[in-house]
Amino acid sequence: MSTSRWAAILPDFAPFRSGREFRLLFYQGTVTYFGSFMAMIALPLQIKHLTDSPLAVGAMGAVELVPLVVFGLYGGALADAVDRRRMILLTEAGLGVLALVLLVNALLPDPLLWPLYVVAAGVSALSGLQRPALDSLMARIVPHDQLTAAAALNGLRYQFGAIAGPALAGVVVAFAGHAAAYSVTVLGFLASVLLCLRLSPAPPVKGAERPSLRGIAEGARYAWSRPVLLGTYAVDLAAMFFAFPNAIYPFLADELDAVWALGLMYAAGAVGSLVLGMTSGWMSRIRRHGLLVVFGAAVWGLAVAGAGASSGIWLVLLCLAVAGAGDMVSGLGRATIWNQTIPEELRGRLAGIEVLSYSVGPQLGQVRAGTMAGWTGTRSAFWGGGLACVASVAVLAALLPKLISYDADTDEDALRRRAAREAEPSGAPV
Repeated sequence: MSTSRWAAILPDFAPFRSGREFRLLFYQGTVTYFGSFMAMIALPLQIKHLTDSPLAVGAMGAVELVPLVVFGLYGGALADAVDRRRMILLTEAGLGVLALVLLVNALLPDPLLWPLYVVAAGVSALSGLQRPALDSLMARIVPHDQLTAAAALNGLRYQFGAIAGPALAGVVVAFAGHAAAYSVTVLGFLASVLLCLRLSPAPPVKGAERPSLRGIAEGARYAWSRPVLLGTYAVDLAAMFFAFPNAIYPFLADELDAVWALGLMYAAGAVGSLVLGMTSGWMSRIRRHGLLVVFGAAVWGLAVAGAGASSGIWLVLLCLAVAGAGDMVSGLGRATIWNQTIPEELRGRLAGIEVLSYSVGPQLGQVRAGTMAGWTGTRSAFWGGGLACVASVAVLAALLPKLISYDADTDEDALRRRAAREAEPSGAPV
């Protein structure tokens, strides 16, 4: 295959060549995701070890939800008012301290249970604060025409952590204990903080207002007034609510007499996303990103329905991998639209809303899947939810035609954002 053909398939690495800041954030995110996923697996395993109670493990999700919602919204307003680099640095250091708490607790002769819930809530709060600053910084440091490529590369670092972190965590916990897994997490955050220290300052725009409820409401009003943005949020929420069946994977594995494949089921979606990301070079040439959002969400729903209708474990795994690829396509479309259209002075607040759209949906989806499985059975919770996802996406596409017709070369908000980006010196807040 010729070099040009390989370039059309492989990821577009133009953002790496365009700026040092993107490279630093890419490396920082890679080590953070890897270490964080180690802790995400070790923490519920430790709760299970201490309590042997499914309810105690499930309670971790409950203590995480409220801090994520509250601090996600506040973090969005804060990201528009302070230096984003400082915000990222301080929250990353705070996450490292919480990882150290887990390590110290695990080293006690009799580890305590309550610190695990306190740390889970603290991690959720700090992540809610940090994520808007990280997401809103991307549109400032990456050239306008490379935002899709940047989103694809960021997806790759996430999938690396989602696959390697849990896989290694299971082995480390089994053979070396929880403390060893938490040690890796602490070292990951230490490396991340050192990388964050090398980032350039990212001050707010001139005249930025202090964080307030009025400011948060202003961001919400802007999102509500833009059908394209509203469509990205609505499609993502619908897809996750109707077709996020992770909570019932163990029950499907039991029905297929394939308990041995449970870990593969959890990893299959990440593998599908990784494969899509590794062959995403063609996506840099796409201009109709709204179509990506809708098409990817529809593929996600159909694949989840296919998993529920499949009679063999390998076909289930294939369907889950296809679902992951569809989710990646939809996610790249959403991220590109957000970064191409949202003005800098509102970027943090809208990033806070984005955190809610892709965090609350899976939480509610877990409840939907578990409840429906209890009422109608595991299989119907899969295929019924998947088909409901496809139907809801079709309805939303019909109700929000501007999402389907979005074109990066003609959309007024995208053109305005491009002009503002090109009019300012490199790295200046615009």
